[in-house]
Amino acid sequence: MSIFDRLSRLIRANVNDMISQAEDPGLIIEQSLRDMRAAYTDARREVAEAMSQSTKLDREAKTNDTLAEEYNRKAEEALRGGNEELAREALRRSQNHRDLSAGFREQADSQTAVVDKLKTQLRALEAKIDEMESKKSLLAARQKTAQAGATLERMSGFDQAGGAMEAFEDMERRVQGMEDQNQAMTELRTENDIDAQLANLGRDRELDEAMEALKRKVGQGGEGQQG
Repeated sequence: MSIFDRLSRLIRANVNDMISQAEDPGLIIEQSLRDMRAAYTDARREVAEAMSQSTKLDREAKTNDTLAEEYNRKAEEALRGGNEELAREALRRSQNHRDLSAGFREQADSQTAVVDKLKTQLRALEAKIDEMESKKSLLAARQKTAQAGATLERMSGFDQAGGAMEAFEDMERRVQGMEDQNQAMTELRTENDIDAQLANLGRDRELDEAMEALKRKVGQGGEGQQG
């Protein structure tokens, strides 16, 4: 598994874990960036190791090329010296080193292709980190706007507005009931006052009649005394 596969799994695991814990989106962004920076450091190390391996393979190929040439020269010297058997052995060793050189060169070519791919992925990762860094402030602003909207919704949402309206209407009904009760009491008091006035009218008339009778009596008595 390449460092980039591990990076992808690491970021997904961390982000999914934070989302499952209902973490702040801003923290998720920061954690993702930290993971990507750490993975970028590991990726650079892995690319450097791959490049080092490629250089080593290329060096091994060149070393075996050199050895093949040396044994080839020794074969010539042995043949000139009349030692055909030694010349054959030198040629065999020269051929072995040429075969090794070809194998190392093939591995070096494959490793170079891997290094080129890793470099491309590393540049893509670096560009993605730069992109996320540049967008971080925008994402933070969007997050604050979203949080403000959510707070506003919680504070003045239609559901709570409905509850507030119901409470207001309930209070209005209570006040109306109190006003109706006060009006009824006022009407009752007024009716009682009228009854009292009507009753007083009868008593006043009786009192007036008694007063007139008393006046007549007193007047008659006074007139009798004067005669």
